[in-house]
Amino acid sequence: MKLVIDINVFISGIFFSGPPHQILCAWRDGKISLMLTEEILTEYKETSAELSRKYPSVDLNPWMEFIAMHAVRVTAKSLPGQVCTDPDDDMFLACAIASGAKVVVSGDKALQETSGYEGIKVCSPRDFVDDYVVSQ
Repeated sequence: MKLVIDINVFISGIFFSGPPHQILCAWRDGKISLMLTEEILTEYKETSAELSRKYPSVDLNPWMEFIAMHAVRVTAKSLPGQVCTDPDDDMFLACAIASGAKVVVSGDKALQETSGYEGIKVCSPRDFVDDYVVSQ
């Protein structure tokens, strides 16, 4: 299954146990495919670098290296107009469209409100784990 995850799900999955971590483990174990664009990867890298400076005891490098080697990179076109009330979140929908992913996982309520756009489901990490990861 192709999946797009927002930055907060990615970072939460590294720092904490729970559904975001289960999603990263499912990806690591080959149960799902993580799709991303260069724009999303840049956001992951910038946020990871910032957090590494703030929390030097947490090593984000293994996950960043895993992303570089195993995430599927796609080139996404801009959406025809703003879809999400936060225009920065449109990149996740654009990635899903470009990659053929039918699910974006996000805890962001504004992004979740776009669920259904172009047939893409936007769901919380908990809902994704309950609906997809556990059932596989």
